[in-house]
Amino acid sequence: MDGQAEIARFLQQLKWIVLGLVGLWVVWLLAPILTPFVFGALLGWMGDPLVDRLERAGRSRNVAVALVFGLMTLLLVLALLILVPMLERQVRTLVESLPAYRDWFVQTAVPWLEARTGLELMVWLDPERLVQWVREHWQQAGGFATAVFGYISRSGFAMVAWVVNLVLLPILTYYFLRDWDLLVERVAALVPRDHLDTVTRLARESNDVLAAFLRGQFVVMLALGAIYAIGLQLSGLKLGLLIGMVAGLISFIPYLGATTGIVLAMVAALVQAQGLDTRLLVLVGVVFTVGQLLESYVLTPRIVGDKIGLHPVAVIFAVMAGGQLFGFLGMLIALPAAAVINVLLRFAAERYRQSGLYMGGQGSPSIVLGPFPERAPEPPQQPPARGQGPEA
Repeated sequence: MDGQAEIARFLQQLKWIVLGLVGLWVVWLLAPILTPFVFGALLGWMGDPLVDRLERAGRSRNVAVALVFGLMTLLLVLALLILVPMLERQVRTLVESLPAYRDWFVQTAVPWLEARTGLELMVWLDPERLVQWVREHWQQAGGFATAVFGYISRSGFAMVAWVVNLVLLPILTYYFLRDWDLLVERVAALVPRDHLDTVTRLARESNDVLAAFLRGQFVVMLALGAIYAIGLQLSGLKLGLLIGMVAGLISFIPYLGATTGIVLAMVAALVQAQGLDTRLLVLVGVVFTVGQLLESYVLTPRIVGDKIGLHPVAVIFAVMAGGQLFGFLGMLIALPAAAVINVLLRFAAERYRQSGLYMGGQGSPSIVLGPFPERAPEPPQQPPARGQGPEA
């Protein structure tokens, strides 16, 4: 009987694993069209607590949803009104500076690299050599041109898809806001009754982790973008606003935002000064040093906290793996999925520590999904040996 029960339990677990793999396969197939739905779900999830609070204050669900949706729209419009003109000026400055960047690259950067590496890089930048290379590889160039035109055609369709997604996003966000509690209830109704307590506890812990990450990390990104942009602009860097915002937006990947910002700011400073401007370079370094110190000791501990528990290497791997498997959608959901997986792994570790495999036959012989375990009791303290007590 015990053997049959174990086989039945194994088949049940295998069934859930197969269903999970099938779900991932479906997500992989539908990845190109799921992006607006994921964005809408995230916005709906982020706005649901405020909707619930307004409901508890006596307003109906529809009125609360309308107020929260209107607030989201107002914040987006204000951000666009403030940021778009500033970014437009920065982009215009960048375009006007492109000849200076080209001259700096050809006259300064390439000779410096040639002097230190011994490579003849300038030869490959000679227009006559490029024309000769194209003539010698005309067939390959023709194939490359065909590929480029095909990519441009696909990019046109992708642009249309992006426009459609932008139109769908507010509609989907509104419906997710309105029906979020109903969706949660329907999902909860599908959970097997004997696992309801465990799934509820895991769902609540996952929700806390995601709230700490998404809401907190979003605030940290905005704060870092503002710190970098204002600092670089005050230091005298013409493209400081654009570089600072880019560095802040990609700061959710550990050290990538600061590293990218430092490299771009250093290059911009060298081109702007047409040489080595020690004062400007030092100011750029000070801005990013202050930003990193504020992120490490003030912003992340106070806003995000330590609920996520993801190592920086795990964060980088999650983003790269998500992008490789599911493209942009995978990069979008990589870190939230990694945070939830981390919760499940902690739960599995607790179950393992109470299993017969870990306890050597002294614990439960099964580690299947069951009631959420309490923290393992501390081992009993041994009484101090004679002559070793506090009086000794």
